[in-house]
This record gives sequence, structure tokens and C-alpha cells, in this order.
Amino acid sequence: MNEIIIDSSLNQTRVALMENRELVEIYVEREDNKRIVGNIYKGRVANVLPGMQAAFVDIGLDKNAFLYVKDAIPPYMAESNDISLKDISIRDVVKGGQEIIVQVIKEPIGTKGARITTHLTLPGRYLVLMPHVDYVGVSRRIESEAERERLKQAVEEIRPKHIGVIARTAAEGKEQKELKEDLKFLLKLWQKIERERHLGFAPRVIYKDLDLLQKTVRDMFSNDIDRFVMNDKEKYKSTLDFVELISPHLKSRVEYFQSEVDIYEYYQIESMIKSALSRKIWLKSGGYIVIDQTEALTSIDVNTGKYVGSTDLEDTVVKINKEAAKEIAKQLRLRDIGGIIIVDFIDMINKDAEKEVLHILEKAVAKDRTKTNILGMTQLGLLEMTRKKVRQRIDSILQKKCPYCDGTGKVLSEYTVIHNLENEARRISHHTNAEAVLFEINPSILTVLTEDNNYFISDLEKETNLKIYLKASENIHNDEIHTRGMGKLGKIQELL
Repeated sequence: MNEIIIDSSLNQTRVALMENRELVEIYVEREDNKRIVGNIYKGRVANVLPGMQAAFVDIGLDKNAFLYVKDAIPPYMAESNDISLKDISIRDVVKGGQEIIVQVIKEPIGTKGARITTHLTLPGRYLVLMPHVDYVGVSRRIESEAERERLKQAVEEIRPKHIGVIARTAAEGKEQKELKEDLKFLLKLWQKIERERHLGFAPRVIYKDLDLLQKTVRDMFSNDIDRFVMNDKEKYKSTLDFVELISPHLKSRVEYFQSEVDIYEYYQIESMIKSALSRKIWLKSGGYIVIDQTEALTSIDVNTGKYVGSTDLEDTVVKINKEAAKEIAKQLRLRDIGGIIIVDFIDMINKDAEKEVLHILEKAVAKDRTKTNILGMTQLGLLEMTRKKVRQRIDSILQKKCPYCDGTGKVLSEYTVIHNLENEARRISHHTNAEAVLFEINPSILTVLTEDNNYFISDLEKETNLKIYLKASENIHNDEIHTRGMGKLGKIQELL
């Protein structure tokens, strides 16, 4: 059973896609962090960088958006036989200060601004309108050649001249009348955008794509979804109206969750989200995988863990790798991991077994709506793959960098902190007339200093000619030292 579970609260909307009670995709939209992919802006070119074959465009966001040359080339240049795309410079396409109409194709991620294109697309329920190209296409997910030809012919008959249209996966089995209604809506939308582009000054937004809830209905709520469950009465009513407009045959599958129990607790989604933030994922066999992210790539390591097998080592390795292949595909989709991905499977001697594991992985990633390429094994026995990066990973939305370790996941050891305390005591001794000093430290540091008759403090007092007092406080972080006071001995004793 496939379900979409919507949790609406005061400051955010969460969308969970479930397959057989397993969480496979999670989307979060907050008031302060709304998705902008699909939005169309009137922007102004801020910088043209020939060395990067790109330009930065001010579209009114915190960071300028990035426009690569291939996303800026107008259709007439791309289709010309007299012009080689390799010879086109970004300077030939855009100029500094120029106002251009662009669409966001990738969310701002980390320190990088949004990625944009001048090749606009407007998605509907069944069709995608491409105003600047003369082309008819059909979704690759529709595999039947007869159905592909039927849709191509149907679209060809209804589209205006010199307007591109792609039939989406949801168009499969739909009559031409339904496609025509969808196209009519998209053409009206395009006319509105054309009017807006001539009004006002850049930077400004001239078209906002649907919000997360409406996008979910448009792009994900299909015949494959058995239930669409929501916990907000008002949004439930508005969703029914929207479904009535674009997919009336699915209206009976929309349900209102009326209960005092939290909807994500009821469906056990909260615990699944928590596990999606974990670095280590245990497999049912007892093996596990570890997922680590760096600036350049994501690495995934497969380990045998507690699994010892029942026949021989090779059999054990192959079984764990097969299970890991399915779990890796699931985690990439759930965590929305994009970019370069390196997988270190447990070494397999049998090449046929290796091919079988890769086949299982290929089959598993085929369920993913985001484009994924499996490139094969390197000479070091590592699997290379890529997954299109469209939006922020789920962990970067739900978590933030630790203010203490700056995202490294590590803090200073107790002995490093003690060394810092020694340096601070020496500094006070050399540069002040203080007789005593009171340091506040974490209890874990005090434990190390007092265990096994440690003479560190008494030795330090002799060397610095200072009376050193220590006070443990849970409010002090592990790798911090606070100097509560220094000066005359009597004054410091009053602070104790």
C-alpha cells in the first residue's frame, strides 16, 4: 500500500511518502524556508565570469543565483548548425546589468546560491509546457511504445506552433480531452507570465510555483497512491477542491485524520525520520552501513557487523552486500542525497556476485524519481554513482551545525583542555599580580584532574606561584574554561 501522510502545524508542512508502511520520501516546507524551485524571476545580471563560463544574477534572494552558459543559450543559437556550442562564450549570451527572465532549477544549498536557467518550463498535471522550444516529448517512465506514440500524436494535434510540450508520466492512459484542458491552463499561465515580465523593475518574482501541498497533489498523487491523509481541516477542504479540479477520480482517497494523537506518531513516521538522521543504519541481517558527507562527495561504507553467516565467508559477504544495495537506494531517496556518491561494498571475489549486487542496486534506484546514474566499480573496488542534486538534504533542513564542534562531531579531549588551563594559568602569572585564580570547568575535566591522586594542580601552583581553585559546572561546555575571578587570595576565596 502506498500512502501520502501530511502533517500541518503552525510553522511548517511535512509530506511523507510511505510504501508498505516504510518511509521512502520526506519533504519539509517552513514559512522561513519555502521552496523556490520552479519560481520565475525577472533578474539583473550582476557579474559575468568568462573563466567559469557563467554569470551571477540578482533575483532578489540573499545570494546571487548562478547561471551556467548552457542554461543561458537561447534556442535559436542551440539549434543553429552554423554555431558550435563549445565556441559560445557567456559574454556572447548575457551582459552585465542586463535584465533577463530566469527560472530556479536548483535550491540554494549551503554557501551556494540557487541555480537558474533561461529555458523556462511550466509543469501541469499531465503536461509540461516549454514556451521557447519546438518539441514534443514523452516521459521515459512510460515504457509502452504504443502508448508513447499515442500520446505523442495526441499532443502534436493540440499544441500551438513553435511551443514545446512533454507528456508526463501521469498522462499515461489519459484521453486527448484531458490533455487539452491541461494545456489550455498552462497556456493561460504563460500568457500571464508574459504580461508580468514587462511590468516593474528587476529583481522581482513574476511567478511562484505551487506550495508544497499543491505540488504534492500535482506531482505525486496518482493512481499508485491508495490514501492521502491530512491532519488540518482547512487544508483538507482546500485540497479536496484542488483534487476535484485536476484529478476528480482520486477525491475519494483523500482522508481527514481526526484524532488527538500526533499523526506522525500514529504512523510511526517520527521514529523513521530520526533514523534518517543517523550516521549508522543497521541491516536486518546484523550488518550495517555508515553514511558520511563531505564537501566533495558522500561516502557509504558497508560492514558485516553482527552477521556471521551460515555457510562460508563469500556467502556471508554477498548476502550483506545484496541487502545493503537495497538499503542504500532507499537511504539516498529518503535523505535526498545528491552529487557524487562512493560506495565501499565488502570485497567480493566472485565477479558474477558483484554483477548481481549492482543489478539489485540498479533495480532499487529505478523507483527513485530523481535521476541516478551508476557508473561502475573503480580499480580500488569502490562503486561510483551520481544522483541529481535539486534541493537540500533532509538533514540540512532538520538539523544545524553544532555551535561547539563546528560540524566536525568532535570536541577537545580532557587532556587538551587541561593543557589549555595550564597555559592560561601561566599567562595570568606572567602578566598580572594575582595571588589566586578561580577556574570554572566541566565536571569531566575535574574528574580527570582529581583521579588517582593527580598532583597536576599542586605542581602548577608551585610553578606559577598562584593559588588555583577549580569549580565544576554542568553549564560549562566540555572544551571550555571560564576564569571566574583572579586577584587577592581573600577576594577569590569569597567567590567559592
